[in-house]
Amino acid sequence: MLRMIKAIVLATVAICSVGVRAMDSTKVATDDAAAISPISLEAAPIDTPVCYLDTFQIKTVVLADRHTSNLDSIELKPSMLFMPLIFERYEDYPDTIAPAPKAPLYALNAGDQWLTDAVSYNDCVRRLRFKTMLWNPEVNHYNLDMLPEPPKQYALVADPSDRTLTLEKKQLSDKVELSTDEAEAPVNVRNWLHTFNGSIHFSQAYMSDNWYQGGNNNLNILGHFIWDVNLNQNKYKNLLFDNTIQYKIGLQSAPSDTLRGYSISEDLFQVNSKFGYKAFKHWYYSTTLLFKTQLLNNYSSNTNDLRASFLTPGELNMGLGMTYNAKSKNGYANFDLSLSPLSYNLKICRENTRVNPTSMGVDKGKKTKQKFGSSLEARFQWKITPQISWSSRLYAFTDYDKIQGDWEHTFNFSINKYLSTQFYAHLRYDNGASKNEDWKYWQFKEILSFGLTYRFSMQ
Repeated sequence: MLRMIKAIVLATVAICSVGVRAMDSTKVATDDAAAISPISLEAAPIDTPVCYLDTFQIKTVVLADRHTSNLDSIELKPSMLFMPLIFERYEDYPDTIAPAPKAPLYALNAGDQWLTDAVSYNDCVRRLRFKTMLWNPEVNHYNLDMLPEPPKQYALVADPSDRTLTLEKKQLSDKVELSTDEAEAPVNVRNWLHTFNGSIHFSQAYMSDNWYQGGNNNLNILGHFIWDVNLNQNKYKNLLFDNTIQYKIGLQSAPSDTLRGYSISEDLFQVNSKFGYKAFKHWYYSTTLLFKTQLLNNYSSNTNDLRASFLTPGELNMGLGMTYNAKSKNGYANFDLSLSPLSYNLKICRENTRVNPTSMGVDKGKKTKQKFGSSLEARFQWKITPQISWSSRLYAFTDYDKIQGDWEHTFNFSINKYLSTQFYAHLRYDNGASKNEDWKYWQFKEILSFGLTYRFSMQ
């Protein structure tokens, strides 16, 4: 059955082909009309040019050939011939299509026949479109001078001074600025990237002396300052050098304390440093350093009993191992993991006579305690939304006898450029310190604050 259908189609094509050949291509309805090209039974490739009429080329579509049994497929390619007619400008074309020039006897075949054919084809299309608009003006619905105004374009302009975005109209210009021969000014790539974050949060309560529930007036202030100095990895791709200096201070009024009238709820000075050389992908051979201490003296209420002071407590940790550092493609998330199989830890209690050193992990009567073991530090930062961010830090050290760990979480909720609310939670475990009856070796701190925030970045 399939062979019969194929034979009928081929016979029909052959009859049409013979009929087309009988036509006189020079005596058509119009001088510029294009003759229909015959379909060859010798199976020319699909969309292969078959015939010419003067300089106008018609591309035929071959449904099938004697070697193909697929009679249902047809391949069409886009052409300018079928684009909407738009009158752009006046052109001077002859009324008749000029005959195709004769090929020279000798020509250099450089393999550019495709370009010659394309130029000739495009020229014929333009001629045909032009004649169509002249002979049939009713089909020309568009005129370049009568087209509507193009839609306006807008661009977002950022103003770093006040951190605002402005929607401004984009100026359209046909001018093309050409580059000059003068050498462009060299781009100054910074070696170090600085970021500073400072915040002062507070809470306040006032009650009259006759308030029916009683209570005390109080004022709480919490300051947190972080300075990051990092090596520019866009310039030094194989190096990792991150440094962070931070100081956190918390003060609260203490009306019941007759000696001072205030107390210190938070006092922490901490330095973190990390240097690495790239091993493969996101991994680096690295060394880490951690140092932290209290700076101010802190006393128990209504006494001169010292609870903490400079280097009481103090801690130094140095590790050698590897670091994994990765950032998300959009830059909203950052993960950093440092594994130090070889680590040195030093705990300090300078005022060992006025403070119980065992509460700080130092043996009684001693000022320092050294340990060798392994350490781990993981940091994760995620900008959940433009107004909400979350940062987390996990640190652990073990000498394979005792273990110490800190897990900190900070949620920052930005109200505007200068105001924010912050929630901070710190869970700590240290089985080398004195054991508490209720919390055992666990310690916990939580702070919810509201206040002023300032951020400066040089990147």
